[in-house]
Amino acid sequence: MFLGTRPLKRWRYVGVFCEEFMACLAFVHVGPLRQSFWALYERDSGRLRERTRMRPRRGEVVLGPGHAGVHDRGVSLELELSEQAGIEALCPHGRGMVWTRKQAGIPVHGRLALDGGPAREVRARAVVDDTAGHHARHTEWQWSAGVGEGSDGRALAWNLVSGVNDPPQGSERAVWVGSDPAEAPPVSFAEDLSLIRCEDGSELRFTAEAHRRRRDELVVLASDYRAPFGSFAGELPGHLELERGLGVMEHHRARW
Repeated sequence: MFLGTRPLKRWRYVGVFCEEFMACLAFVHVGPLRQSFWALYERDSGRLRERTRMRPRRGEVVLGPGHAGVHDRGVSLELELSEQAGIEALCPHGRGMVWTRKQAGIPVHGRLALDGGPAREVRARAVVDDTAGHHARHTEWQWSAGVGEGSDGRALAWNLVSGVNDPPQGSERAVWVGSDPAEAPPVSFAEDLSLIRCEDGSELRFTAEAHRRRRDELVVLASDYRAPFGSFAGELPGHLELERGLGVMEHHRARW
């Protein structure tokens, strides 16, 4: 639970993307403390529903191997995830180490019902972030993950980061072509999260559609993040032309 005074931080995050909606849900543990959050963005109406709980309630957010769900605020979402091995990284951070496993582009199917209406079938693609480590007291990172298609019709997905788990080699940065991941070179993010630049010269542009932001100032812990959903265009690392893409950007500052 602790490495000296550093509490173990661990989480599972699932992001789901399709033309109809974008969603995310997660459980986060910082030492003995727990948090849950979820968000659902309906692309046709532009409506964003979300909730964060510092004391999660049973059944509102459900996460397990191959399964994810939300039952809260008029949303009933049940998903089955075709999980894969993904990529793993173990990286130093401050005086501790952080382990992470990332999956991206995995198939998802399930059902979604809103406000008591009839359930409809869902078919989408997802990213999964499993992380555990003794991060530094003050941690700041910029991150993006998403799914899409290349100009040649191939399925593409990505996980890109700066600020944590980002050494030149052995990082969590990866691009998937089909189900095959490859590590990406280092990247940098525009301050306004509109662009990701890669060392190989490729650039990935982002247009935010739903703006998510939250700030918590507690006695010992603090968190300040922006995490918009949106669409992507341009090139993924490796000069892979992205015909269309959906996903998330994030800038997060934490004191924990």
